[in-house]
Amino acid sequence: MKLTNLQITSFQNFIWDFYANNKREFSWRNIQSSYGVVISEIMLQQTQTHRVAQKYELWMTEFPDFYSLAQASLRDVLSLWSGLGYNRRAMALQKIAQRVIAEFNGTLPSDPEILITFPHIGPNTAASICAFAFNSPTVFIETNIRAVFIHSFFKDKTDITDKEIYPLVAQTVDKKNPCEWYYALMDYGVLLKSQHANPSRKSAHHAKQSKFEGSDRQIRGMILKFLTAKPCTIQELVIQCKKEESRLERIVNDLCVEGFIAKNNNTYTIS
Repeated sequence: MKLTNLQITSFQNFIWDFYANNKREFSWRNIQSSYGVVISEIMLQQTQTHRVAQKYELWMTEFPDFYSLAQASLRDVLSLWSGLGYNRRAMALQKIAQRVIAEFNGTLPSDPEILITFPHIGPNTAASICAFAFNSPTVFIETNIRAVFIHSFFKDKTDITDKEIYPLVAQTVDKKNPCEWYYALMDYGVLLKSQHANPSRKSAHHAKQSKFEGSDRQIRGMILKFLTAKPCTIQELVIQCKKEESRLERIVNDLCVEGFIAKNNNTYTIS
């Protein structure tokens, strides 16, 4: 879809007018550091903003820069991350910090093609980091942005792909202030989801999140939480988690392979 100049201007004016009166405030939007942007972008993956808001400031106090995060113990990193879920992100953040120190003299690269080579950073996250950290007019799609474009340009269509949305994001991005522009889009997307049936349900990529209660994901989090407090045997984990031993053994083995935990004789501990 090719938009006219009038359509682009009209859309941009609408979004900017909305943002002027409905801007959301978050601490990560006021920190002028690429490190702070990386932390917030990884935290916000698959986690609601109100949960991130509670954890972000604690994280920035404990690990204020790439150096402090790179040198921290995995136990301390996972302990502070506890409550956000998807613990792979915490490990990835530390690996990102370690690579920034080792290969880039402590300065985050501003090229999205380099950023996508970092752990847990895909094309959309790389582009969003560049937009928010360096005010670069990159193009990316996330859930709230997707909702805005589906609502605004695909009212009578379903099974809309990101491939269809991407050119519209590229055409309408405000090249003078892409950082604030994307904040504005996301804030409008949040409003749309609260006032309408989630427009993202019309996306071809929409998938209902699997149940958390009783899932392997929940048990992984429980195991890591217990092990950040103290080393445990598999029998102690069975008692703590109240799950069958065979299931815990499978999950514990996965965590060992992934580098989260290590086994010493019959005791497991954070690596």
